[in-house]
Amino acid sequence: MSHSDSLREAGGISPPATVKVWDPFIRVFHWSLVLLFAIAFLTGDEIEWMHLWAGYAIAALVGLRILWGFIGSRHARFSDFVKGPSTIFQYLKQSTRLEAPRYVGHNPAGGAMIVLLIVMLIGLSITGYLMTTDAFWGSKPMEEVHEALANITLGLVALHVLGVILASLEHGENLVKAMITGRKRSP
Repeated sequence: MSHSDSLREAGGISPPATVKVWDPFIRVFHWSLVLLFAIAFLTGDEIEWMHLWAGYAIAALVGLRILWGFIGSRHARFSDFVKGPSTIFQYLKQSTRLEAPRYVGHNPAGGAMIVLLIVMLIGLSITGYLMTTDAFWGSKPMEEVHEALANITLGLVALHVLGVILASLEHGENLVKAMITGRKRSP
């Protein structure tokens, strides 16, 4: 019998089954970024005006996310999930054995992935903007850097998805659903 079952039988107060973790901004940011990155990636050479507007929207979202990382809710703040390299590697090592501790917010590997993705998206935004300026209009080297950053970002997205699947299986919870509802199982 679990502790919460014991409390229910004794007439005590049960802890909530889920807790609020992801605030509305984080959820809207996450799914908007997924959509906009897909649009930007798929329209790169084909529909230039759509690619540009998706890129500008991504740049604006990333700027807001950085601001939210300092003033947002507890689990949205960088101080909650940005960890040092030793903590990240220890977590990854534990994950390979399916022995990683569960985190209500981002785990250390997830936090590192967020920082990497933000850095890559900033690089994509800057190089994309530069390609619209007179100094870099038609610049093949700048275009190649932009495309390389896009491909690296796509690889990071794939790793992010694999990490979400692994953590969901390891801890028996649907992290995709949590990013939709904003709620996760109580600790």
